[in-house]
Amino acid sequence: MFAQERLRAITEILHTEKKVLVKNLSKKFNISEDAIRKDLKLLENQGILKRTYGGGILEKQTPAFEKVAERNAHNYDKKEQIAEKAFSMLQNKETILLDISSTNLILAQKIVQSDLSLTVISNSIDILHALSKDEKTTLISLGGMYFQLAGGFVGSETIDSVQKYNVQKTFLGSCGVDLKTKSLTTFNVEDGNTKRAFMESGRDVYLVMESKKFHYDGIYKFASVDQLTGIILDEKPSDAIEKQLAKL
Repeated sequence: MFAQERLRAITEILHTEKKVLVKNLSKKFNISEDAIRKDLKLLENQGILKRTYGGGILEKQTPAFEKVAERNAHNYDKKEQIAEKAFSMLQNKETILLDISSTNLILAQKIVQSDLSLTVISNSIDILHALSKDEKTTLISLGGMYFQLAGGFVGSETIDSVQKYNVQKTFLGSCGVDLKTKSLTTFNVEDGNTKRAFMESGRDVYLVMESKKFHYDGIYKFASVDQLTGIILDEKPSDAIEKQLAKL
């Protein structure tokens, strides 16, 4: 198991059990206790846990990485609100990029039902399928390494492909936002590197997410919040979060 996979597994255990013990993790992953302590220190630096004697406790909510079908089924009403707001920003003949995201899938379905003629670039299998029979949409698929859990393509080939295009609007997904470090996060390094390239290819970059994700974190930081054009939410965030956002 690679270090990044182990960190993700430890994060999932934290989310389920709220605490971890060094000796138990050492046995589970068949590595030294010193190596586990280094993992816990890294997770503490990311604000995910607080180290304690012999282990650590959950510092912040960190959702387990769900398969794409599970994500698509959760909180549809909230995601539909976000997708509707994103759709209202689209203009005819634009080139847009839709990242792997269950909210972006709903946005793609709205595009199919509309009169808009767009060029849509995506690395998501579900989004590509949703738009594949829409004759008024010019559809561009970004290939690469298939990330089964996410349901799309990521990695160096995907990054090379997207760099060829000039994108007006990019709609990005994320596992969470850490306002303390101003970081956008995900669970997978290749996914994070791909998202970073998507941001660089877009003139305007919008994060589409539920407000609850201000309290969630992935384990890999791929960009800073202040690199975004805006964040499209389902509902108004708390006053405390609004104050933090205003400082960015």
